[in-house]
Amino acid sequence: MNNYIATFFSHYDALLFYDFLQEKDITARLMPVPRRVSASCGTCVSFAHNTEILYTQCEMEAIYIQVSDGFRLLRNI
Repeated sequence: MNNYIATFFSHYDALLFYDFLQEKDITARLMPVPRRVSASCGTCVSFAHNTEILYTQCEMEAIYIQVSDGFRLLRNI
C-alpha cells in the first residue's frame, strides 16, 4: 500500500475528491499541503491505496507519492 497526496486548485475540489474516496471506502484525510510540494489552494487530500486514483469530477493539480525523503511528483493533471 502506498501513501499519496493529491493537490487541487480550490478547496471545493479537494472536498469533492475527499468525498469520492469516502464513498469508495478508501481512508483519506484533508490536510494542509506540504510547502515543499505546492502552494496550490493550501488543502490536499492524503490517502493510502495500491495505485494512484484519478477523479475527473474535480480539478486536480497533481498527485504525489510519499517516498523516504518526502514526496515525488507522479502526475500533473
